[in-house]
Amino acid sequence: MLEKPADTTAAKIRNAAMDLLTGREFSRAELATKLNKRFDNHPSTDEVLAKLSEEGLQSDKRFAEAFVRSRLHRGHGLARIRQDIRPKGVSDELVARALEEADIDWYELARDVATRKFGQRPAADQREKAKRMRFMQYRGFNYDQIKYALGAAADADEYFD
Repeated sequence: MLEKPADTTAAKIRNAAMDLLTGREFSRAELATKLNKRFDNHPSTDEVLAKLSEEGLQSDKRFAEAFVRSRLHRGHGLARIRQDIRPKGVSDELVARALEEADIDWYELARDVATRKFGQRPAADQREKAKRMRFMQYRGFNYDQIKYALGAAADADEYFD
């Protein structure tokens, strides 16, 4: 429900932003979108967001770190993480820094994901091999990481003839 512009003050916008930020981290762009939608593009929104950033209550750096941790925990690869964070409005430099600080071994993550999903048994036929590769690609792993991960369950040459 949109509030009437006459009723809207910077304090109300700030309170709404604080309510959102208590649940989880938001990027500045996400928060701006939500506040602009709720308060009908009120002119004080940018001022409130700047103040929240200045006070350290909203941080794109913290958001990027939390987002990366969350996606790594879900077993997503580098390509998927970058694809998912792009619409959130976080700069590529912050994303790169968050990924670097996570210090992740993408090959081992890919192997863990493949093992959790498919177990240790080798694929029964070519169709299942292709299905497994598509799943790993969807998760955001590159060809070498997929080859390593799926080769851990069976002889890698079986997958990549």
